[in-house]
Amino acid sequence: MIVTRHPSFGAGRSGRRVTNDEQRATPSDVGRVGELVLDYDRHGRETLLARSHCRSPWHLLPPIQLDDTGASYTLLVNPSGGLVGGDRLSVKARLGPGTHVLVSTPSANRVYRSLSEPSVQTVELTVGSGAVLEWVPEVTIPFAGSRLHQRIHVTLAEGATLLLWDVLASGRIARGERWAFTDLANEIRIETADGKVSLERVHLVPGDEPDWVGLAGDWNYVGSFYVVGDQIGAEVWKKLEDRMGLVLEEKGPAVLGGLSEPPVPGLLVKLVAKSAPALTDTLEPLWSEVRSCLWNRPLPALRRS
Repeated sequence: MIVTRHPSFGAGRSGRRVTNDEQRATPSDVGRVGELVLDYDRHGRETLLARSHCRSPWHLLPPIQLDDTGASYTLLVNPSGGLVGGDRLSVKARLGPGTHVLVSTPSANRVYRSLSEPSVQTVELTVGSGAVLEWVPEVTIPFAGSRLHQRIHVTLAEGATLLLWDVLASGRIARGERWAFTDLANEIRIETADGKVSLERVHLVPGDEPDWVGLAGDWNYVGSFYVVGDQIGAEVWKKLEDRMGLVLEEKGPAVLGGLSEPPVPGLLVKLVAKSAPALTDTLEPLWSEVRSCLWNRPLPALRRS
């Protein structure tokens, strides 16, 4: 995987609009061309979902308050059970100034086998001034023969803070489907208010050799953990870097991680793991250190349903 600077793809958009998918939608698209639009504003000390829109297979659950900070917790729910070839799903979220939103999913995102068309999922996140977004979905599992094209684009205003977790399984490991998907493309793009851009892009297509995924072939999970913010002081970054480094040093042979500085102001942890429990046992203390250093808050006890 590569982290590098890249020319701008264009700023994210907010508010309700007619999308290209809606203009082209036909009866056969029902349940396959899904859109979820979330628009958050701050009222007093609480973050509220001010406007929303969803189209099947997305299902909108009202956000809940996890604690007394006023932060809003939203679950992304796809009752169809996963993505099939030809699905085109999108998520568009706008966080108004001063809001705090935590987004997760109730279960893993499954991608089923496809003989031709890929499953396409696009995520556009716009984080306003002084707002905080914690994007922590469950793992994506590409089944044998599946095709997935995913894109996550985040635009941060001045003073905004982002915590982003993205993790990919090698397949249905218990069924022996390690690295057996047909086509997988994943892109994470983060742009800050001053125009700095971090781009992580990977496109995997099976080859003839058994080690076509390189060194990752020996591992079952690959994850990226970003913390980005242009108003966080150097002393805080140093403290957080030291603490996250200790977390990685204390992990056993089931997890391998590296810590670096991306092109945007922040920290990036790249992880590979042998098992899902080992991955979770690493993510949670990393996430806990971020919340402790930046907001002096404990790790939330998430409700998954």
